[in-house]
Amino acid sequence: MGENKIKVHKKLNELAATAICGNDISSSVLYVSALAIAFAGQYAWITLLIVSFVLFLFRKIYGEVVGALPLNGGAYNALLNTTSKSMASMAATLTLLSYMATAVISANEAIHYLHHLIPAMPIIPATIGLLFLFAALVIGGISESAKVAIGIFLFHLSSLVILSIFIIYFLIQNGVGTFFENWHMPLEGGSVAKAIFLGFAASMLGVSGFESSANFVEEQKSGVFPKTLKNMWSIVSIINPLMAVFALALFALPILQSPDYQNTLLIEMAHHVGGNWVASLIAIDAFLVLSGAVLTSFVGVSGLLERMTLDRILPQYFLKKNKRGSSYRIIIMFFILSVSVLLITNGNVKLLAGVYTISFLSVMSLFGIGNILLKVKRSKLPRPERASYFAVFIAIIAVIIALLGNIMMPPKDGLPSNLTVFLYYFIPAILFILIMLNRTVLLKFLLYALDAIFDPIREFAIKSDKAIQKMVDRINDQEFVFFTKGDRIATLNKVMLYIRQNEHTRKLKIVTVLPEGQELPENLPQEIEFLDKEYPEIDIEFVVVKGKFSPELIKHLSEEWNIPVNFMFIGSPSNKFPYKVEELGGVRLII
Repeated sequence: MGENKIKVHKKLNELAATAICGNDISSSVLYVSALAIAFAGQYAWITLLIVSFVLFLFRKIYGEVVGALPLNGGAYNALLNTTSKSMASMAATLTLLSYMATAVISANEAIHYLHHLIPAMPIIPATIGLLFLFAALVIGGISESAKVAIGIFLFHLSSLVILSIFIIYFLIQNGVGTFFENWHMPLEGGSVAKAIFLGFAASMLGVSGFESSANFVEEQKSGVFPKTLKNMWSIVSIINPLMAVFALALFALPILQSPDYQNTLLIEMAHHVGGNWVASLIAIDAFLVLSGAVLTSFVGVSGLLERMTLDRILPQYFLKKNKRGSSYRIIIMFFILSVSVLLITNGNVKLLAGVYTISFLSVMSLFGIGNILLKVKRSKLPRPERASYFAVFIAIIAVIIALLGNIMMPPKDGLPSNLTVFLYYFIPAILFILIMLNRTVLLKFLLYALDAIFDPIREFAIKSDKAIQKMVDRINDQEFVFFTKGDRIATLNKVMLYIRQNEHTRKLKIVTVLPEGQELPENLPQEIEFLDKEYPEIDIEFVVVKGKFSPELIKHLSEEWNIPVNFMFIGSPSNKFPYKVEELGGVRLII
């Protein structure tokens, strides 16, 4: 007898978990420094340090909530256990939109970087291929996904270290005069406060991905989650401000703020200090780490939507797992959703910038609110660490300021505002979730509406059915008579076939008239009994009448049985029959 083996899915260690979410947040170095410089100029590195401080506050906020409630779902899980399902679902919707935008933008940008190395490569088909590749990888299991994520993560950090070494060597050789020249340049708007405000709002894009670890905490080993937060904070705090300082030390501010440098700043820096091969290294690194951000989106959304499905917000159809423990139906749905968004925007991922920014900043603010509610409503719940009220309030205010800054940013390139594009995606998504949350109420209302419409019809149909059935029964209750002289069973069978095919009745009297002294044919009763069994739909009654068959007898029986004469049948009479057919009062001949 074989042993039953329970397959235990291997949980993620610190490096694997950090790599999965770290690829997303660390990929921000490819665009956030340029973005911060575009808005804050020479103060960009300061805004990035402020972002680092805000993220430091969120380390304890996330650590407290997830430590107390170590379940997948992030902000959704926090609010589900402290407020209502509706509020939690709103957070989940925002998180889903954030992941969708992250997956599409990261995949598209990754292909654009690869396009620098392979110009003949088509952008849209290659982006769909990249999304499909990581969907298949996550369906294959989180352990396999983690191996790929670790490889990308280590290559990314190594590439940044190599780039930093080249930049430092270049600055030692050429000095840092450009940095100080930029520092003393007058601001375009003239207001330092406004520059730092807008720069900070833009720089908060650099923390996108920090929320991802909380969405797959159940896949991590015990004690790993707070370490992932620390590692992500350390990476962002060092790399992003450092790259902004390096950029300001290498190029004049007008050059950095030109459109050509916004999307490929690190490649331009690499080319400036190390030539083509370092620029190619950064291009390859950009492709890989942005691909890693796509992987983060698939892993994070899998944990989130699985939790929502377990809570019956989404259909139970999505809970089906494969042999590797992956919720493959969730992954397939998210892949289809991402591809549809890519095709709808026709690869213009700038349209998703508003969705991307507003979604994840809203999720972070809701997480902070969830922390406060956890303190108030679940104060006795044990937790490994606690964030002070002051720190939580400062963090929430900072995120709200960044959120307002992104909403207030003027549209670029003739595109709709960030808020407008966000609402295009948020409203249909939240309507779907609201329908799922209130589906029993909606179904009851639908049932009520259908009853109101169809009850009168149903009542009419029932009454009509009864009336018609009553009419049919009345028609079929009409009894018929066949007079026999003792015909053979074959003849009687013909009578039965005629009546079944031509008359609407369930009753038949087979009558034989016996004159005085005449005996009943010996087999006639048995034959009629046999026919009664063969034709169960017709009730046959055998009647023997003493007397002489005559018109008077027919009339008498018609009155006695209340059966019209025209419902009485005889076989064709012979020449010896003493009466003419018309004398019988309307009796019918059927044989």
